[in-house]
Amino acid sequence: MTTRNVLSVSQVNKYIKDVISKDIILSGLWVRGEISNFKNHYSGHFYFTLKDEKGVLKCVMFRGNASSLAFLPEDGMKVLIRGYISVFERDGQYQLYAEEMQPDGVGALHVAFEKLKMKLQAEGLFEESRKRKLPLIPGAIGVITSSTGAVVRDIINVLSRRFYNVNIKVYPVQVQGEQAAGQIAHGIRRLNQLGNVDVIIIARGGGSLEELWPFNEEVVARSIYDSRIPVISAVGHETDFTISDFVADVRASTPSAAAELVMPERTTVENRLDSLKMRLRNAVIKKISMDRMMLKRNSESIAFKQPYNRVYQERLMLDVQKRYLTSALSTINNKHRNLLSTLVAKLDALSPLHSLARGYSIIRTEKDNTLVKSIKSVAIGDRLEVFVTDGRLSCTVENIKGD
Repeated sequence: MTTRNVLSVSQVNKYIKDVISKDIILSGLWVRGEISNFKNHYSGHFYFTLKDEKGVLKCVMFRGNASSLAFLPEDGMKVLIRGYISVFERDGQYQLYAEEMQPDGVGALHVAFEKLKMKLQAEGLFEESRKRKLPLIPGAIGVITSSTGAVVRDIINVLSRRFYNVNIKVYPVQVQGEQAAGQIAHGIRRLNQLGNVDVIIIARGGGSLEELWPFNEEVVARSIYDSRIPVISAVGHETDFTISDFVADVRASTPSAAAELVMPERTTVENRLDSLKMRLRNAVIKKISMDRMMLKRNSESIAFKQPYNRVYQERLMLDVQKRYLTSALSTINNKHRNLLSTLVAKLDALSPLHSLARGYSIIRTEKDNTLVKSIKSVAIGDRLEVFVTDGRLSCTVENIKGD
């Protein structure tokens, strides 16, 4: 044995990794199995084991790929995984590096169902506040379903039994297959355009998840949401739930139950009408009786027996108020007369005419009509006007003497 044939552990692991990475099949393959020992690491990586009845395979899915999954893997879930086989050199262990994962078989439909359900719920399509009440007795009922199945016959039989002369308008569509969802959505839109029905029932009988899938399509859900006419979803059996059930204004457990919800029994309506008729009659009788009592009480009142009594009372009160008003006005008038006399006397005492009557005079220059209060404001030769008690004098200044 030569030393050049001796390899270290890490060299062996690296060699095996290189060999596996060159294998065409192992570098890109799909693997089917059941998840076990699943661990969602805080780093965002998924670590788990993929197993079947005869073996197990270690797996890892890094955060970049794991974050794009529409579902969270869990133990016991059967899945299909696309990835490649490689060796973790440190541990010398090969494992599947998962790049894509999807549920196996029907599980994919469940995931798609939950994904769409969460999306539409976040947009508010399931809000109870927007859902409308069904009409009490619809004039016309639109039924969107297969024209050849037992469902349409069951609905017609139930409606005919509950109420005579029911106006039913059947819009035939496929309720299974690739074309079904488009036809159902178009039927809802078409009945809204025509406006000749008061309520719409979309219905089909029971079946597998795949068979009921058209009623889980987004196009059907949005056509129900956009409908101006109330919609009843009656798909499958009581245990079956579809997206249509959540969006519709009312969910019926079966098509026959939808027929019972949309139209009351004739006897129930008749009994209700009889009850309302009796209540109305009793209410009218009670109202008339109370009005008669009120009329009798009013007819015996003073207002009816002595209709002018109130007028007379108000007239007397008016006379009293008139006397009060006249007396108050007279008092105010006398008060102001006395005040005016006092003011006149004061004004007269201050009047220049009063001074003139006592022998004084007022002198004013003719040139600018200014009062002469001092000898300094005039000159010899100035023309003056002298006002006395009974007239005025025109004078000329001939001499000026001071005190």
